[in-house]
Amino acid sequence: MMIILSGAIGAGKSNLTKLLSEHLGTEAFFEPVETNPVLEKFYEDPQRYAFLLQIYFLNKRFAMIKKAMQNDNNVLDRSIYEDSLFLHMNADMGRVSKQEVDVYDELFENMMEELPYAAHKKAPDLLVHVHVDLATMLDHIRKRGRSYEQIEEDASLLDYYKTLLKYYVPWYEDYDASPKMIVDATKFDFVNNEEDRKTVLKSIDEKLLKLGKLTEAEYDQLMDKL
Repeated sequence: MMIILSGAIGAGKSNLTKLLSEHLGTEAFFEPVETNPVLEKFYEDPQRYAFLLQIYFLNKRFAMIKKAMQNDNNVLDRSIYEDSLFLHMNADMGRVSKQEVDVYDELFENMMEELPYAAHKKAPDLLVHVHVDLATMLDHIRKRGRSYEQIEEDASLLDYYKTLLKYYVPWYEDYDASPKMIVDATKFDFVNNEEDRKTVLKSIDEKLLKLGKLTEAEYDQLMDKL
Protein backbone atom coordinates (compact mmCIF):
# COMPACT_ATOMS: atom_id res chain seq x y z
CA MET A 1 0.00 0.00 0.00
CA MET A 2 1.02 3.63 -0.37
CA ILE A 3 0.18 6.15 2.36
CA ILE A 4 0.70 9.90 1.98
CA LEU A 5 0.76 12.46 4.77
CA SER A 6 -0.31 16.08 4.68
CA GLY A 7 -0.17 18.96 7.11
CA ALA A 8 1.24 22.39 7.76
CA ILE A 9 4.88 23.24 8.41
CA GLY A 10 5.85 21.82 11.78
CA ALA A 11 2.83 19.52 12.07
CA GLY A 12 4.99 16.46 12.65
CA LYS A 13 4.63 14.75 9.26
CA SER A 14 8.25 13.57 9.02
CA ASN A 15 8.19 12.10 12.51
CA LEU A 16 4.92 10.28 11.86
CA THR A 17 6.20 9.08 8.48
CA LYS A 18 9.22 7.49 10.18
CA LEU A 19 7.12 5.91 12.93
CA LEU A 20 4.49 4.63 10.52
CA SER A 21 6.95 3.19 8.00
CA GLU A 22 8.81 1.38 10.79
CA HIS A 23 5.52 0.09 12.22
CA LEU A 24 4.28 -1.20 8.86
CA GLY A 25 7.70 -2.34 7.64
CA THR A 26 7.55 -0.15 4.54
CA GLU A 27 9.83 2.44 2.93
CA ALA A 28 9.74 6.09 3.99
CA PHE A 29 9.98 8.96 1.48
CA PHE A 30 10.88 12.40 2.85
CA GLU A 31 10.50 15.83 1.30
CA PRO A 32 13.93 17.24 0.30
CA VAL A 33 14.46 20.12 2.72
CA GLU A 34 18.10 20.14 3.79
CA THR A 35 19.26 19.84 0.16
CA ASN A 36 16.75 22.38 -1.18
CA PRO A 37 18.75 25.29 -2.70
CA VAL A 38 15.72 27.62 -2.86
CA LEU A 39 13.96 27.21 0.49
CA GLU A 40 16.12 29.51 2.59
CA LYS A 41 16.14 32.09 -0.23
CA PHE A 42 12.34 32.04 -0.15
CA TYR A 43 12.28 32.89 3.54
CA GLU A 44 14.73 35.75 2.90
CA ASP A 45 12.77 37.15 -0.07
CA PRO A 46 9.38 35.44 -0.62
CA GLN A 47 8.31 38.00 -3.22
CA ARG A 48 11.18 36.96 -5.46
CA TYR A 49 11.40 33.23 -4.80
CA ALA A 50 7.83 31.99 -4.13
CA PHE A 51 7.19 30.82 -7.70
CA LEU A 52 10.64 29.27 -8.13
CA LEU A 53 10.29 27.39 -4.84
CA GLN A 54 6.96 25.87 -5.82
CA ILE A 55 8.23 24.83 -9.24
CA TYR A 56 11.20 23.19 -7.49
CA PHE A 57 8.90 21.36 -5.06
CA LEU A 58 6.48 20.35 -7.81
CA ASN A 59 9.27 18.75 -9.82
CA LYS A 60 10.70 16.90 -6.80
CA ARG A 61 7.30 15.71 -5.57
CA PHE A 62 6.32 14.46 -9.02
CA ALA A 63 9.52 12.41 -9.20
CA MET A 64 9.06 11.15 -5.63
CA ILE A 65 5.46 10.04 -6.02
CA LYS A 66 6.22 8.31 -9.33
CA LYS A 67 8.90 6.26 -7.61
CA ALA A 68 6.69 5.59 -4.60
CA MET A 69 3.75 4.47 -6.73
CA GLN A 70 5.94 2.09 -8.71
CA ASN A 71 7.21 0.41 -5.53
CA ASP A 72 3.76 0.69 -3.91
CA ASN A 73 4.84 -0.15 -0.36
CA ASN A 74 5.72 3.08 1.37
CA VAL A 75 4.83 6.23 3.30
CA LEU A 76 5.42 9.78 2.00
CA ASP A 77 5.75 12.73 4.38
CA ARG A 78 4.28 15.09 1.78
CA SER A 79 2.95 14.59 -1.72
CA ILE A 80 2.18 16.36 -4.97
CA TYR A 81 -1.53 16.52 -4.08
CA GLU A 82 -0.75 19.21 -1.51
CA ASP A 83 1.54 21.29 -3.69
CA SER A 84 -0.83 23.76 -5.31
CA LEU A 85 -2.12 24.87 -1.89
CA PHE A 86 1.17 26.70 -1.29
CA LEU A 87 1.31 28.24 -4.75
CA HIS A 88 -2.22 29.62 -4.57
CA MET A 89 -1.78 30.84 -1.03
CA ASN A 90 1.33 32.78 -2.08
CA ALA A 91 -0.59 34.13 -5.06
CA ASP A 92 -3.34 35.38 -2.76
CA MET A 93 -0.63 37.04 -0.64
CA GLY A 94 0.62 38.90 -3.72
CA ARG A 95 3.87 36.95 -4.04
CA VAL A 96 3.00 35.16 -7.30
CA SER A 97 1.59 36.80 -10.42
CA LYS A 98 -1.51 35.66 -12.31
CA GLN A 99 0.69 34.65 -15.26
CA GLU A 100 2.82 32.49 -12.97
CA VAL A 101 -0.33 30.91 -11.50
CA ASP A 102 -1.58 30.06 -14.99
CA VAL A 103 1.76 28.49 -15.94
CA TYR A 104 1.89 26.51 -12.71
CA ASP A 105 -1.72 25.31 -12.92
CA GLU A 106 -1.28 24.08 -16.49
CA LEU A 107 1.93 22.26 -15.58
CA PHE A 108 0.33 20.75 -12.46
CA GLU A 109 -2.70 19.56 -14.43
CA ASN A 110 -0.48 17.95 -17.08
CA MET A 111 1.54 16.17 -14.40
CA MET A 112 -1.57 14.84 -12.67
CA GLU A 113 -2.93 13.54 -15.97
CA GLU A 114 0.34 11.73 -16.67
CA LEU A 115 0.84 10.35 -13.15
CA PRO A 116 -1.24 7.15 -13.48
CA TYR A 117 0.58 6.22 -16.71
CA ALA A 118 4.04 7.07 -15.37
CA ALA A 119 3.50 5.34 -12.04
CA HIS A 120 1.16 2.48 -13.01
CA LYS A 121 -1.12 3.32 -10.07
CA LYS A 122 -4.14 5.57 -10.04
CA ALA A 123 -3.87 7.12 -6.56
CA PRO A 124 -2.57 6.64 -3.01
CA ASP A 125 -4.37 4.17 -0.76
CA LEU A 126 -4.75 6.56 2.17
CA LEU A 127 -4.13 10.20 3.10
CA VAL A 128 -3.26 10.82 6.76
CA HIS A 129 -3.67 14.51 7.50
CA VAL A 130 -1.76 15.73 10.56
CA HIS A 131 -3.80 18.50 12.18
CA VAL A 132 -2.01 20.96 14.42
CA ASP A 133 -2.96 24.23 16.11
CA LEU A 134 -0.82 27.36 15.96
CA ALA A 135 0.77 26.98 19.41
CA THR A 136 1.83 23.38 18.76
CA MET A 137 3.03 24.27 15.27
CA LEU A 138 5.24 27.07 16.61
CA ASP A 139 6.58 24.81 19.37
CA HIS A 140 7.57 22.16 16.80
CA ILE A 141 9.20 24.77 14.56
CA ARG A 142 11.12 26.18 17.49
CA LYS A 143 12.37 22.76 18.59
CA ARG A 144 13.66 21.70 15.18
CA GLY A 145 15.72 24.85 15.10
CA ARG A 146 15.87 26.01 11.48
CA SER A 147 16.78 29.66 11.95
CA TYR A 148 14.98 30.91 8.83
CA GLU A 149 11.65 29.46 10.09
CA GLN A 150 11.67 31.20 13.48
CA ILE A 151 9.23 34.01 14.16
CA GLU A 152 11.84 35.52 16.49
CA GLU A 153 14.00 36.05 13.38
CA ASP A 154 11.14 37.32 11.21
CA ALA A 155 7.90 38.46 12.87
CA SER A 156 6.02 38.40 9.54
CA LEU A 157 6.20 34.60 9.59
CA LEU A 158 3.53 34.50 12.28
CA ASP A 159 0.88 35.73 9.83
CA TYR A 160 2.23 33.35 7.19
CA TYR A 161 1.82 30.38 9.52
CA LYS A 162 -1.66 31.48 10.60
CA THR A 163 -2.71 31.81 6.96
CA LEU A 164 -1.29 28.40 6.10
CA LEU A 165 -3.36 26.71 8.81
CA LYS A 166 -6.51 28.38 7.47
CA TYR A 167 -5.81 27.17 3.94
CA TYR A 168 -5.56 23.57 5.06
CA VAL A 169 -9.19 23.45 6.22
CA PRO A 170 -10.84 23.70 2.76
CA TRP A 171 -7.95 21.79 1.18
CA TYR A 172 -8.62 18.72 3.34
CA GLU A 173 -12.38 19.00 2.84
CA ASP A 174 -11.94 19.09 -0.96
CA TYR A 175 -9.32 16.33 -1.19
CA ASP A 176 -10.85 13.31 -2.92
CA ALA A 177 -7.97 11.44 -4.57
CA SER A 178 -8.10 8.67 -1.94
CA PRO A 179 -9.64 7.74 1.40
CA LYS A 180 -8.50 10.11 4.14
CA MET A 181 -8.30 10.49 7.92
CA ILE A 182 -7.07 13.03 10.47
CA VAL A 183 -4.46 12.61 13.20
CA ASP A 184 -4.64 15.39 15.79
CA ALA A 185 -1.05 16.29 16.71
CA THR A 186 -2.34 18.89 19.14
CA LYS A 187 -4.08 16.20 21.17
CA PHE A 188 -1.66 13.31 20.61
CA ASP A 189 2.09 13.76 21.10
CA PHE A 190 3.07 10.70 19.06
CA VAL A 191 6.77 11.64 19.16
CA ASN A 192 7.35 11.87 22.91
CA ASN A 193 4.43 9.99 24.46
CA GLU A 194 4.37 6.22 23.98
CA GLU A 195 0.66 5.81 24.72
CA ASP A 196 -0.22 8.60 22.29
CA ARG A 197 1.99 6.94 19.68
CA LYS A 198 0.21 3.62 20.11
CA THR A 199 -3.19 5.32 19.88
CA VAL A 200 -2.28 7.08 16.63
CA LEU A 201 -0.73 4.01 14.99
CA LYS A 202 -3.70 1.87 16.04
CA SER A 203 -6.14 4.36 14.52
CA ILE A 204 -4.27 4.19 11.20
CA ASP A 205 -4.17 0.38 11.33
CA GLU A 206 -7.91 0.32 11.95
CA LYS A 207 -8.50 2.57 8.95
CA LEU A 208 -6.34 0.34 6.74
CA LEU A 209 -8.21 -2.73 7.96
CA LYS A 210 -11.55 -1.09 7.21
CA LEU A 211 -10.32 -0.20 3.71
CA GLY A 212 -9.22 -3.78 3.07
CA LYS A 213 -5.54 -2.83 2.90
CA LEU A 214 -4.76 -5.09 5.87
CA THR A 215 -6.07 -8.59 6.56
CA GLU A 216 -7.31 -9.51 10.01
CA ALA A 217 -4.14 -11.55 10.53
CA GLU A 218 -1.90 -8.64 9.48
CA TYR A 219 -3.84 -6.29 11.73
CA ASP A 220 -3.45 -8.67 14.70
CA GLN A 221 0.30 -8.90 14.07
CA LEU A 222 0.59 -5.11 14.07
CA MET A 223 -1.39 -4.90 17.31
CA ASP A 224 1.05 -7.33 18.88
CA LYS A 225 3.90 -4.99 17.97
CA LEU A 226 2.38 -2.01 19.78
